[in-house]
Amino acid sequence: MQKFSVGQVSVPDESVPFLIAGPCVIESRAMAFEIAAELQRISREEGVPFIFKGSYRKANRSSGASFTGIGDREALEVLAAIRETFGMPVTTDVHETKEVELASRHVDLLQIPAFLCRQTELLVAAGESGLAVNIKKGQFMAPEDMVLAAAKVAQTGNRRVMLTERGSSFGYHNLVVDFRGIVKMGETGYPVLYDATHSLQLPGAGHGVSGGERQYLMPLARAAVAAGVNGMFFEIHPDPPKALSDAAVQVALADFGAIVKQLLQLYRCVQSLQSL
Repeated sequence: MQKFSVGQVSVPDESVPFLIAGPCVIESRAMAFEIAAELQRISREEGVPFIFKGSYRKANRSSGASFTGIGDREALEVLAAIRETFGMPVTTDVHETKEVELASRHVDLLQIPAFLCRQTELLVAAGESGLAVNIKKGQFMAPEDMVLAAAKVAQTGNRRVMLTERGSSFGYHNLVVDFRGIVKMGETGYPVLYDATHSLQLPGAGHGVSGGERQYLMPLARAAVAAGVNGMFFEIHPDPPKALSDAAVQVALADFGAIVKQLLQLYRCVQSLQSL
């Protein structure tokens, strides 16, 4: 499997899963720093590496009236400040080729949104940045076809690629997760993550906003660990009902430590079974 580092985080690390976590979107500096401080505490307590995630701009909201961000430069400066203050790598998503250069000055990992995972010019631009690239599997993509998306990045000479499962469209306003996809994407030779929150979405089901089924968070997250993911992706918020994006599926910050603890125990169990 392809191995590399994002900041000081090894991807993958066979002894422990790496985690990408943070708010759906940077709503304010204070909120982002509150989340980063808690992630740092959990990281030290549990010995698990984190990459801080926050969208600096939400370019694909269901409604044009929805919140999209506090301003590109301000949000990117928040991400850079988190990296400097807390010593953890940071990531954000990019939507157009012209965004790559600006974003890459402030982050350690570029994320390609699921809707855009076939956009050749965007993937190539991300690869040419020299940063590691996390490609989210499109809700319309077969997992084995993600090797073609990864190849578009790799053709630039940059093989620091990871793939993320985030559910597949199941009719209208619904997603399901086929856990065979985690195995199939792993067979591409690239590290695989499971997006534990976006997989719970009911896209567009809230009359202009996406709904969600947060009650299935842990059953599906445990299944992903059992299926062999290398890392996990979560969006978290101090007060999810008041979140300005993805309020239906973000995890409460106060609950996140217990979630990580449980998944780490399961990960160690899965690793121990491999020697039998």
